[in-house]
Parts: sequence; C-alpha cells; structure tokens
Amino acid sequence: QVQLVESGGGLVQPGDSLRLSCAASGFSFDDYAIGWFRQAPGKEREGVSACISSTGTTYYSDSVKGRFTISRDNAKNTVNLQMNSLKPEDTAVYYCAAEWKYCTVSGQAHDMDYWGEGTLVTVSS
Repeated sequence: QVQLVESGGGLVQPGDSLRLSCAASGFSFDDYAIGWFRQAPGKEREGVSACISSTGTTYYSDSVKGRFTISRDNAKNTVNLQMNSLKPEDTAVYYCAAEWKYCTVSGQAHDMDYWGEGTLVTVSS
C-alpha cells in the first residue's frame, strides 16, 4: 500500500537545526514530486513550504527560503528537509506529500495525491 512516513521531529530551541525525513513506499517514487506542508497548532494547513519535483527542481515558500533545504534520494525512496535557523513560528506538524511529476507553485493540499501522517516539530526556549 502507499505509504509516506515522516520522521525526525522533536523539540528544539530557536536557532537550532533539525532534519526531517520522508520514507516512501507503494508507488513509483521517482515519478512524483514530494512536498512538505506544515500545520501550526490551532491554524489551517499552510500551502507547500518546500517541494522537489521528480526531476530535482526545488521550490520554497518565502517563509522558509534560505533556511530550509529539500533533497531527495531516489535510490532510497526518501526525501529530506534540512531545517536551519528554526524559529518559534516554525512550530507545526510537518507532513510530506506526493504529487504527480511536478511541484505546483504555492501548492495546496488538494494538489497532492498521497499524504503521510506527520511529525511534530516544536521550536521553543
């Protein structure tokens, strides 16, 4: 069955770094773009924060650009999100999701085909 499993979340202090991973199975990973979405407590899910297409093209929202880096390893069916200079406002459940071939710029949840269940990142002093 299709699965996307996030890992790497946790509690960190402002300014710290964290690396999230998304492990995919049950679908043709190499044919899909993978995006990271986040939903802060009590808030609506944001548009895509970072996305990497099936060909390796990347997209970042303004809120994370310069701080987050997305990468993929097709041999391992994994996508990583390196998060640096974390801020309290980055606190959220982070979800990875798959979209056929290419990233939708400013993509929304409905653009995605498959979803993981999320991993919680808390940035607090």
